Amino acid sequence: MSRVPLIDPSTTDGQRRASLDRIGAAFGTVPAMFRAVANSPAALQSMWGAFGAFSTGALGAALSEQIAVAVADRNNCRYCLAAHTALGLKAGVSEQQMRAAQGTEVDDPRVRALLEFAVALVDRRGAVDADDIQRLRDHGWSDGEIVEAIAQVALNLFTNYINIALDVPVDFPAVPLLADAN
Repeated sequence: MSRVPLIDPSTTDGQRRASLDRIGAAFGTVPAMFRAVANSPAALQSMWGAFGAFSTGALGAALSEQIAVAVADRNNCRYCLAAHTALGLKAGVSEQQMRAAQGTEVDDPRVRALLEFAVALVDRRGAVDADDIQRLRDHGWSDGEIVEAIAQVALNLFTNYINIALDVPVDFPAVPLLADAN
């Protein structure tokens, strides 16, 4: 049970309703996370705006969803793991590839380096060093892509914390955390 009300798009008004209508148009429904975040129109605008900005980013949808599941798994966020797995599948990533991304164990060394970096950002609370950045450059990642990856990790921390702290009910097909498999 969510610790805040899940705002009903049909009974709210103003900017909140306009935002939820845009989200509903994109998803075909308004996911519970956005309904929880809608308790703060400013937070909703921030979150949805960030998702929109990254939709045209350099990393692309498939890699963005792989970053999201790696971060979600590391933070034990069942909601984000389920949501981003579904979105990754929609972006053309296989179920096996999404599962591998949870543990940063993808076959592509370049992608693996970026996912390991994303998890290191979470584990070290951003305190990576010059060698971590250089390792990404050595794998062919540009400075712009590195900055975008850091920003995506930050957005995923925002969504993970919302869903964990507010106990938002998962309304996507459940995906087990890696810890559940052990």
